[in-house]
Amino acid sequence: MVALTVNGQSHQVDVDPDTPLLYVLRDELKLNAAKYGCGLGQCGACTVMIDGEAVFSCVTPIVVLEGRNITTVEGLGTIEAPGPMQQAFIEEQAAQCGYCIPGMMMRAQVLLQRDPAASDEEIRAHMEPNLCRCGTHMRIVAAIKRAGKLMQTASVDTAKRTG
Repeated sequence: MVALTVNGQSHQVDVDPDTPLLYVLRDELKLNAAKYGCGLGQCGACTVMIDGEAVFSCVTPIVVLEGRNITTVEGLGTIEAPGPMQQAFIEEQAAQCGYCIPGMMMRAQVLLQRDPAASDEEIRAHMEPNLCRCGTHMRIVAAIKRAGKLMQTASVDTAKRTG
């Protein structure tokens, strides 16, 4: 048994410790946003956050994840109440086929948590490991910029309520 914390919830999974996180997320926990792309950590479709860092879940064995915080797109918001990143991707219509989008959102979330005002150049450099075959890169960058603005607005609103 391996204990995992995914999207703030504790889980016990009974799988081989070398099982890639992607398979546990999809098959055991029924969290299907992260996608199987290449299986080699080269395309980014499976990207999730682990302790605030973007990680390819297809090549990360669960044995190294006990005690760490794993976040998937499902942890950013819900259909009824999308988080800023999800809302921005919707508003910018950043998905064409949508296959790469969960990984794109998770990699972008890491960047914007550090710097919600990241420049276009910083966004492009940070997003480079994630591939999009449809070519929606311009809309993806626009969505990330919008998400940063939404995050900044949300933190200002929170500060006003608590200050």
